[in-house]
Amino acid sequence: MVAITTEMIKECRELSGAGIMDCKRALEQAGGNMERALEILRQQGLARAAKKAGRVAMQGLVDAYIHAGGRIGALIEVNCETDFVARTDEFRQLVHDLAMQVAAMNPSRVGYEGEEVPEEDEEGAALLDQAFIKDPSITVRDLVNQAIGRLGENIVVRRFCRFELGT
Repeated sequence: MVAITTEMIKECRELSGAGIMDCKRALEQAGGNMERALEILRQQGLARAAKKAGRVAMQGLVDAYIHAGGRIGALIEVNCETDFVARTDEFRQLVHDLAMQVAAMNPSRVGYEGEEVPEEDEEGAALLDQAFIKDPSITVRDLVNQAIGRLGENIVVRRFCRFELGT
């Protein structure tokens, strides 16, 4: 059995954003393997997100992103359960990143909420199914689910619009 050190827990916490005890348990379960512990935490975050999916999310933020040069811009509404979470730096950063995603990738809709995606649908047309521009190894849906796990509230991307000069 590998001894779990404070440094290991701190590193895991910095990489995942999870709580101290969650990191400690994940590292113990993974036998000290950081990659495996992060995967365990990611799975736990998905499970937490699924549990919170039915909760009403009526608070939140509207954010704008204007790309350099002012030729492209996006507005997005992202909801959470409480005003307290809506005011956190982490939630604000998530909403801003999502507005940037909309400006950069021009999705046609938020996503399919519990519906089956039509075969003729072009890949990446739905915002939640796109690769996240800051970390292409995850989708926007994964990003939102990770935030749900860390913040402890349901988060819903409600709507967005994108503007581009000349189109």
